[in-house]
Amino acid sequence: MITKVILVLILVSSILFPFGAFLFGKKKEGSFKAALGFNLFFFFGTLVIADILLFGGKVQAASDTAAVAAEGWRYLAAALSTGLSCIGAGIAVASAASAALGALSEDAGIMGKALIFVALAESIALYGLLISFSILG
Repeated sequence: MITKVILVLILVSSILFPFGAFLFGKKKEGSFKAALGFNLFFFFGTLVIADILLFGGKVQAASDTAAVAAEGWRYLAAALSTGLSCIGAGIAVASAASAALGALSEDAGIMGKALIFVALAESIALYGLLISFSILG
């Protein structure tokens, strides 16, 4: 348990320290790239060490309860993919449709272009629905 806490603290500090030094230090050429490189090196290095330390144990077969739990996670994933994509599509259609109606009131010749943008926004919901079908089926 103490190993997990230490690894989490190292991961959090590998994110906060480089960007804290960048934000509060002197801004000079290449300081952001250095902070980003330092962050990536230590973050992914810590992840590799954590994988070796935490998942180096015995491998055991899953029981029947794990199969039932996995079925529930599938339904939850399908519901989330459909629901969140529909929320995103609603937000996108609200913006695109109101802009399209405003543009159509000024020039009726751009109706085709306006419909394309509204249809692109609506396709986000269809993509989420397709993902949920692939998760379930």
